[in-house]
Amino acid sequence: MKTRSTALGGLVALVLVLASLVFAAPASAATLTEITNFGTNPTNLRMHLYVPNNAQQQAPILVAVHYCTGTGPGFYSGTEFASLADRYGFIVIYPSATRSGQCFDVYTQGALTHNGNSDPVGIVSMVRYVQSHYSTDTNRVFVTGASSGAMMTNVLLGDYPDVFKAGSAFMGVPFGCFATTGGSTWNSDCANGTIIKTAQAWGDLARGAYPGYSGARPRMQVWHGTDDTTLRYPNFGEEIKQWTNVLGVSQTPVLTDSPQGGWTRTRYGNNTTQAPVEAISVQGVGHSLPTSGMAARAISFFGLDQSGPTTPPTTPPVTTPPTTPPVTTPPTTTPPTNPPTGGPGGCRVAYDINAWNTGLTASITITNTGGSTVNGWRLAFTLPSGQTITSGWNATYSPTSGAVTATDVSYNGTIPPNGSTNIGFQANHTGNTGRPASFTLNGAACTVS
Repeated sequence: MKTRSTALGGLVALVLVLASLVFAAPASAATLTEITNFGTNPTNLRMHLYVPNNAQQQAPILVAVHYCTGTGPGFYSGTEFASLADRYGFIVIYPSATRSGQCFDVYTQGALTHNGNSDPVGIVSMVRYVQSHYSTDTNRVFVTGASSGAMMTNVLLGDYPDVFKAGSAFMGVPFGCFATTGGSTWNSDCANGTIIKTAQAWGDLARGAYPGYSGARPRMQVWHGTDDTTLRYPNFGEEIKQWTNVLGVSQTPVLTDSPQGGWTRTRYGNNTTQAPVEAISVQGVGHSLPTSGMAARAISFFGLDQSGPTTPPTTPPVTTPPTTPPVTTPPTTTPPTNPPTGGPGGCRVAYDINAWNTGLTASITITNTGGSTVNGWRLAFTLPSGQTITSGWNATYSPTSGAVTATDVSYNGTIPPNGSTNIGFQANHTGNTGRPASFTLNGAACTVS
């Protein structure tokens, strides 16, 4: 476990240490304080608390959960959450895991049960301590975390939907995915992204943590890098399946856009900043989130950048699991009503594959090598037998197997001469992880690099 927990935390630790050089601890007189004897704490977690000088009356609470090999104070100094608390007046709790490897328990039955006997109980005790000692809003309690902390974010939303109103998970896995037996603390199948379930099955796992609960369910924001080799990218899609099912909304996004270069954002249920489910895929990034600006996006998703208590859009409580599985087609965007114009005089395609035993991700870079601008594009290619697209970014894919056409979306339809755009997808395979033999862009054959 030490070797694997080091892998889980090492890359994250490096990025956050570097980030701490940019995002220094807040310059105000407020300080990070350790709290002891905060309540029931079966696994001897440590608790650090940051209360900004300008804490709101009826202040919201954010729990910020570190990665393997990390600590609460390290997550405080290496992320932007405390400086954002100074700006907006919310309180931040930083738990610390104390077991070997400093990973949180997201794998035992005691951790995956409401009022069980492991880390989630201690974290909720921290929340209740703050609620009993400060003026707080019990309807505005949120959780975020990276890697092991992202997995714990998923766990807390399943175990305690009565406590947390929303979560933001950076590089996590679905609730229950990391469950193990026989005392193991690592689930390789989950880490490698090979545990694939229906949305209904994932939803049932999360609902099963608190049998009989029929209240409102917390909203969820998930983040993942497409090149994550520690907790592989397929977990991103499985989280989306789980939380759309839990919240009773379609897996077909109501929005697909790119708020920043290399990001693909999808929203589910409604197109608002506080949508029921929001997912951000970060192209070409490994196990190293959150980086600059991402914490602020999480704060906006929670509504913590607003001055007072808010009532974000919610869906009615789901009292029974949906009887019909949600739509499982990949995210789509309405194709352009007008045909593409400005066919290229030449084009080049770079196609990179990251494959594992039953799945793969493909990153495709399209370069216009001609002399005129492409205004609207369609890239056609034939997937090898056995490959089926399950989700994608920066393009609409139709159909999902065989002869596929990738169509531009609203923000990347123009490719100037010598310009490029990047798209990609995740797919299942039955053993053939090869690449298409040829590509055409708006009907013109492309060279392949």
